[in-house]
Amino acid sequence: MTSPTEAGHAPEALWTPDPERVARAQVTRFQQWAHERHGAPAVLADDPQRSYHALHAWSVRESRTFWQALTEWFDVRFGSPYEQVLAGDAMPGARWFPGATVNYAEHALRPALDGARAELPAVLYVDERMETGILSWAELARQVGSLAAALRRLGVRPGDRVSGYLPNIPQAAVALLATAAVGGVWTSCAPDFGARSVLDRFQQVEPVVLFTVDGYRYGGKEHDRTGVVAETRAGLPSLRATVHIPLLGTAAPEGALEWRDLIADDVPAAYEQVPFDHPLWVLYSSGTTGLPKAIVQSQGGILLEHLKQTGLHLDLGPDDRFFWYTSTGWMMWNFLVSGLLAGATVVLYDGSAGYPSIEAQWRVAEQTGTTVFGTSAAYVMACSKAGVHPGRDFDLSRVDCVATTGSPLPPDGFRWLHDEVAEDLWIASVSGGTDVCSCFAGGVPTLPVHIGELQAACLGTDLQAWDPEGNPVVDEVGELVVTKALPSMPVRFWNDPDGSRYHDSYFAMYPGVWRHGDWITRTSRGTVVIHGRSDSTLNRQGVRMGSADIYEVVERLPEIRESLVIGIEEPDGGYWMPLFVRLADGVELDDALRGKVAAAIRAELSPRHVPDEIIEVPGIPHTLTGKRIEVPVKRLLQGTALDRAVNPGSVDDLDVLRFFEQLGARRAADRA
Repeated sequence: MTSPTEAGHAPEALWTPDPERVARAQVTRFQQWAHERHGAPAVLADDPQRSYHALHAWSVRESRTFWQALTEWFDVRFGSPYEQVLAGDAMPGARWFPGATVNYAEHALRPALDGARAELPAVLYVDERMETGILSWAELARQVGSLAAALRRLGVRPGDRVSGYLPNIPQAAVALLATAAVGGVWTSCAPDFGARSVLDRFQQVEPVVLFTVDGYRYGGKEHDRTGVVAETRAGLPSLRATVHIPLLGTAAPEGALEWRDLIADDVPAAYEQVPFDHPLWVLYSSGTTGLPKAIVQSQGGILLEHLKQTGLHLDLGPDDRFFWYTSTGWMMWNFLVSGLLAGATVVLYDGSAGYPSIEAQWRVAEQTGTTVFGTSAAYVMACSKAGVHPGRDFDLSRVDCVATTGSPLPPDGFRWLHDEVAEDLWIASVSGGTDVCSCFAGGVPTLPVHIGELQAACLGTDLQAWDPEGNPVVDEVGELVVTKALPSMPVRFWNDPDGSRYHDSYFAMYPGVWRHGDWITRTSRGTVVIHGRSDSTLNRQGVRMGSADIYEVVERLPEIRESLVIGIEEPDGGYWMPLFVRLADGVELDDALRGKVAAAIRAELSPRHVPDEIIEVPGIPHTLTGKRIEVPVKRLLQGTALDRAVNPGSVDDLDVLRFFEQLGARRAADRA
């Protein structure tokens, strides 16, 4: 399959930054500085595209020099100096900045030491009632200092795990930073996770402290979680302390400490200087087919990667207000908090994306003066289908960039943002993963935006598309691979003593090369197109296609609310490709609609990928972080029992999966 743009053909850009914007962008200033100090290519003022691609090529070719330059540009403060930038470049096994010590929280709170900025907002937080609170840099640092001292009194030492069962509220950010300050290892789940899902994650890492709320507000309702908290505490014998945050006003359970008591002191923050590769946090894979992978990332690796992403790729600085709609169960929450590294004000929203109406996120942006607005591709498309007009109905004059992730942003999503938010809008569609808590490809403030494409591979990232034999391909679909180590790649998985699970997750297909599990196209212009997960690839008569390509075409139809496509190899050598659709309200699936769907796929994609059947379903299953579940559904349709095909605690609606289990059982019976 070729890319949407044929080799050598440069389509008209949807948006192009003006020369003034290019000149003031941090990535431009970094490049000129790195040219003078470290031999990076010079800035080409009259050709920003060639300029960035030259910088990217240098950052990959001279990766050690690039990452060293990054530490100098962002004034990374090492408690003790590094011996070398990179000890060995094998994957896995590369060690970054051996000998160096560092502390992530110290860097995140640096603006609190600036007298001119200390009283300015570090955190804005909004709930569904649209009530906004403020934490200044000074107050954020004070709370972190007090809580860090309390953690030390509780016996938390470097390497101890500290967990949060918390919504996206300031207390969660304070607890993360305080944990990092003492050298602890942070891990969190959102309070919509049930006890089994929480324990599947936290039991692996055995936390010594649990921060928890009594409940949360979502969709205009209060959701009590005291029972889940009690079950979670009982299932974690490693706990030495539980800290109660009474979001709903409930009294602390027996034996729990009160949050307000732990942040009452005026204690300067003390930052434990830990080795560069010391664990900062544990993130989790979705865990749809078993226990979630407990992914360990380092203090130094995340510090460098997030300085690069927030400062150079999102162009964040002290004048910015950075919002991303997320929860503490998704890596984007960790990424959002890292906006503090760039000196930006971070905007936390605790509530539903669609309450009291689907415009909720735009309302948050208006109220907080958001400049960089992060959301999901699914939200953009939902707003488009609902006929929302955010640029007309809200004051979004400060919104400079809309960034999207979670799934590929379809071409119609680009057009809608351009038409309905602002014509002079930088659209930064990004793609990466929990595995690196960052982006492999995404936004660059100096490059044009083309419909349906990510602007470029990120600096320092040797991103390629490979065919099954391991050959790089351009302008055609291949496996997303990264051929050189990145600092934020996991230092290990928890409870994986010989590293075999880590190795098998990324390095089994191409030894020594990170295979991420996405289909992508690297275009000859340097842009990137994401086609969806390669482990659920559709392969009809040798023609491969990502499921995301099907979704983009099908969900453009107003009758289709959401869809799921599965390709199944049959025992007799055949191939069955059903398309499951959740219909818009009041719509019936008749022969006319089936024909309309088939015609759209035939005309816009490939006649070979017209589905064999189009089946109405009551819903589409997702992970707890909102991603469509494809591989477990494939297993269910092949006759696997539900309890063997999926981890029940990892999905949003088990009843929807039972529909597919029953369909798989009927198909197995018909074949018998």
